[in-house]
Amino acid sequence: MFTFLLVVQAIIAAALVTVILMQRSEGGGLTSSGSPSGLMSARGAADFLTRATSVLAGLFVVLSIALAVLAATRGGTNVDTSLERTAPVSQTAPQPQADDAALSGAEAAAATAAANQTVPADNGVPLAR
Repeated sequence: MFTFLLVVQAIIAAALVTVILMQRSEGGGLTSSGSPSGLMSARGAADFLTRATSVLAGLFVVLSIALAVLAATRGGTNVDTSLERTAPVSQTAPQPQADDAALSGAEAAAATAAANQTVPADNGVPLAR
């Protein structure tokens, strides 16, 4: 159903573009001053291309709303996780041995600080550090 309405929407969009491009330019754009009498005349309102543009634009809006509702209520929420990567586990330096009693207080503190420092993991992205 969704695919069918999507194809109908594309056909209506192509027809709308065609009908708009077939109309004669009256020079009444946003920047130029055109005669407003052509817009309100009986002949302008009864013109086939003007009516076709109105009908096609209305159908386009209605189909857009219907497709949005159908897309929101559709059950397909499968996400492709084939490219998902897990972050590598960060590595830590080995702990100092207990038999390091011969080290002085400053050396022992430096060894403990170096042991507690974590090594940043390589995430495979160059220049990401």
